[in-house]
Amino acid sequence: MKRNFALIGAAAVLLAMAGWLRAAEGPFHDKPASPRSLPADNLPPFRMLDADGNLIPLPEIPPGGLHRGAGAPAESSARGPSMSLAIEAARAAVESCRAEGYRVGVSVIDSVGEARVMLTADGSDGSHIFVATRKALTALAFEMPSSKAAEMVSKDKALLARIAPNMFVMGGALPIIVDHETIGAIGVSGAAGAPFGHQDEVCALAGLRKIQYKLK
Repeated sequence: MKRNFALIGAAAVLLAMAGWLRAAEGPFHDKPASPRSLPADNLPPFRMLDADGNLIPLPEIPPGGLHRGAGAPAESSARGPSMSLAIEAARAAVESCRAEGYRVGVSVIDSVGEARVMLTADGSDGSHIFVATRKALTALAFEMPSSKAAEMVSKDKALLARIAPNMFVMGGALPIIVDHETIGAIGVSGAAGAPFGHQDEVCALAGLRKIQYKLK
């Protein structure tokens, strides 16, 4: 059993690496800044400061252009909640936490971990949405509440090997499952209380319940 988990973990790491490499295949070779970067956080290597403090100039347009103008094909076909449902879920999670006196950030991601919606409550620290996304990545990868994943990985090194550097392994996120297939996840961060992440996950559940019968 442990050997199987180890193989699964190795496969997960390879898939993650494949995702990063696939994301890097752009006209300007965009790539994540580090292994801790969130999915789709791919930076073009220009118009930012280099190590010497110089602003990197724009490169020449590649042959054939950018292929991202008006009417271009969809950039992603990954399954996930629609934008409207993701917004509905995120707002419900924010309101659930607000009713309990907490200001939070909420992130809803699709089946490949890319953001569908990120909302920050009024008066909330904007960093919460990025922690929420990292929690959601945990729920997506393990296909279970992030609180349960946190409990399991502390007891099994094979499961620990499945954690990617951009995950935040703590309660606060739930997988979004349709017909036994995980199509995304919703994560919440910023609610205080004990145990850590519990109130976040309560609010994530409120968001999920808001849309679960509308998902396809």
